[in-house]
Amino acid sequence: MDLSPLRTSRDFRLMFTAGAVSGFGSFITYVTIPFQVAAITNDPLMVGLLGVCELVPLIVMSFVGGALADFVDRKLLVRLAEIAQTALCGVLLLNALSDEPHLWLLYVVAALAATFGGLARPALDAMIPRLVEPEQIPATMSLQSLQYNVAQLAGPALAGILIATIDLAWVYAFDLLTFAVSLVCITLVRAVPPPGDADRPSLRSVATGLRYARSRPELLGTYLIDVNAMFFGMPQALYPFLANQLGGPKILGLLYAAPAAGSMLATLTSRWSGRVHRHGLMVVVAAACWGLGIVGAGLSDWLWLTLFCLAFAGASDMISGIFRAIIWSQTIPDHLRGRLAGIEMLSYTTGPLLGQVRSGAMARTGLGVAGSIWVGGVLCIVGTAVLAALLPKFVRYDGKDGIARKKAEDEAWLARSTTTPG
Repeated sequence: MDLSPLRTSRDFRLMFTAGAVSGFGSFITYVTIPFQVAAITNDPLMVGLLGVCELVPLIVMSFVGGALADFVDRKLLVRLAEIAQTALCGVLLLNALSDEPHLWLLYVVAALAATFGGLARPALDAMIPRLVEPEQIPATMSLQSLQYNVAQLAGPALAGILIATIDLAWVYAFDLLTFAVSLVCITLVRAVPPPGDADRPSLRSVATGLRYARSRPELLGTYLIDVNAMFFGMPQALYPFLANQLGGPKILGLLYAAPAAGSMLATLTSRWSGRVHRHGLMVVVAAACWGLGIVGAGLSDWLWLTLFCLAFAGASDMISGIFRAIIWSQTIPDHLRGRLAGIEMLSYTTGPLLGQVRSGAMARTGLGVAGSIWVGGVLCIVGTAVLAALLPKFVRYDGKDGIARKKAEDEAWLARSTTTPG
């Protein structure tokens, strides 16, 4: 991997460390909450409904957070949201310590965590490109993927061990500690003020971002392809029940970690991505391969084969994610970056959340757990093929054209913001 962004940017190093530490703890909680809901209800749909609780706040906050990220200090938004999520982790800890943990409180915390995550994520996505040089964007996106993969791999694996061996309260306490470390790192980062002549947050500014996204076929392609793949091919709500079929609670962490293992392999070998310019085509191919891996996981009756298929799916999803992130970071002008980051967040979060509901609902039918998984994978592949046929400009998109467009748009905005009236 190209490590130059870590060597040359102090602030990126701090944000990288903050994200790696808090992400590790958050993935432990990400596994623990569905496990706790499954333990209380023994109902896959109730686990899937966690996604519904998160969906509405994410839809609203993706636009609010995106508009704010283009108007105020982006570091400030990230820091405030991190403080709020730390408090929510404390609530989970106290709930787990009670004699009878409240199911409703788990849904409330999930909704509030999505709210503050939606506030912070556009600011974070708009902030990172400002911390590195433009030519370092592909390497930066790979490092961001590595950070996520390490957390996604180690967090769920450790969560499975912790859930099987200690009280859930201690699991939440560990996440609380990681938030404290993250807050220190974020506090040390220099301010990241908005671009000059920034648009004031309003419905009009949000509409400006939406119109820009709609005018760019390569952006529409990244959104639609990912929503399709995650809606049909995201079976995580079924992992607690699949684990019971394959070996019990100790297997749960492996199911969550297997896609991360594949993602890690894809990330560690991602230097080649900087030499590829057909970014749209790579997103399409990778999304179809994700669906293929999910089909295999649903049809498998052996643990090792299930884990292999999930790892293959994870590697494919990471390749798609790297090229989608390159398209976004290399081509979107800075004065719109926050609002477009909000739309991006909407695309890569609504798909998985709705996918959890889809998989949970289908599992309650005659398809069962395994059928819900492999049928979803098939629908993912079919949907990807249909979207590729409907979006030929996205499939033909060349990254060199996007870089040139962003440079011209940034220069035009800078000239406008520095021009004195009269």
